[in-house]
Amino acid sequence: MNLLNNPEKRKWMIVVTIFIAIICNYLDRQLLSILKPTIKAAFEMNDDGYAFIVNIFLICYAVMYPISGILVDRFGPKKVMFLGILAWSAACIGGGLSTNMEQFAFFRGLLGLAEPTIFAGQIVAVTVWFEKRQRATANSLCTAGGSIGTVVAPIVIAWLSTIFPWNDVFVLAGAIGILIAIVWMAVYADPPKEILDVTLSESAANRHHGKAFTWGGLWKTRTLWGVLLIRFVSDPVWYFCLFWLPGYLQEDSGLTLIQVGWVGWIPFLFGAVGGVLTSAWSDKMVRRGMDPLRARKRMMTLVAVAAPLCIFTPYFNALPPYWNVAAIIASFSLIAIMCLSWLYTICVVIAEAFPVRNVASVVGITAGFGAVGGAIFNYYVGQLLSTMGPSLFLVMGVLHWIAVVILWKMTRPEIPQEKQAVQK
Repeated sequence: MNLLNNPEKRKWMIVVTIFIAIICNYLDRQLLSILKPTIKAAFEMNDDGYAFIVNIFLICYAVMYPISGILVDRFGPKKVMFLGILAWSAACIGGGLSTNMEQFAFFRGLLGLAEPTIFAGQIVAVTVWFEKRQRATANSLCTAGGSIGTVVAPIVIAWLSTIFPWNDVFVLAGAIGILIAIVWMAVYADPPKEILDVTLSESAANRHHGKAFTWGGLWKTRTLWGVLLIRFVSDPVWYFCLFWLPGYLQEDSGLTLIQVGWVGWIPFLFGAVGGVLTSAWSDKMVRRGMDPLRARKRMMTLVAVAAPLCIFTPYFNALPPYWNVAAIIASFSLIAIMCLSWLYTICVVIAEAFPVRNVASVVGITAGFGAVGGAIFNYYVGQLLSTMGPSLFLVMGVLHWIAVVILWKMTRPEIPQEKQAVQK
């Protein structure tokens, strides 16, 4: 393909392919939350059973994230992402073929094991192919696939569920994923040496040619612990949007599944567009001469002003019909911009702070902790949403402000010393 022979064009084809793969990733993930009432009825389970299935996914997701990072650092993004896409597609098909709750929970666990591979691989692909002045934008465009997936999911899944049984919708989504895996193998290649020399020389952490932290050395860095804490306290807000918002609109705000399909995509579209724009803004600050790490921190701090909107969510249901839904959608649209700006950019913070040979491992470790935070939070959502709603939303409203303090106090460029380093 002539398009792939040009490195400048190839790198953007890589972004497009990752973008499409992540759309598929989130579509498969959102099948459960959007079809929640249907699946609960099919398997005769209550909210505790639903929370159990979500936590099976999150626990497997958390366990596999660090392992995915190690695999990407060892074998590269091409092979690991290919196998990951195949595995989550098979898990989606398996979920559609399940005949009881236990089988379904098993395949959601397999989905959780497979999905982290694309996120660990994505940031390495972006880091080695893109210079710092484009890196946050390229990364956000890749990751925006998740938000577009959540935009498309309510519309497509609600429509498909009126034509096919819910089982067939799962199988169809898995088949599409298999096709995407084949495309990825055709598109991705390692960058030429002249591009790699430029992208790696821009970071202070990569200027010591060939050096990287050992596994033990990584755990002695302040930035690793800082990002661990950031993701642990901030990721649960986004997991709530993904796993509970569609059901919340149906069960607490009185919408039907079709009505959720009409409006449930709006926060995720705003989040995707807003996340890309805020990432591009941080790149613009870098092009104007600001230190890359400081530019990312400044942007993340400013968007965190939206966090307290979470606190008001349970009170919106007291508004007249349709006004309550409009208020919830508007509030969560701003919250989604904040969450996705953080999720897109925290991986770029890692890429700026660590040697490239450690980036996937650090992304995997920290995202795994974020999933653990999401699992713990999800447990309490399942138990307390109906009885202690206001208190739950109050907690969500302060989590990103706590993360801002950690961001400024605990993240910096990390350069391996001799005792902490391994040579290429």
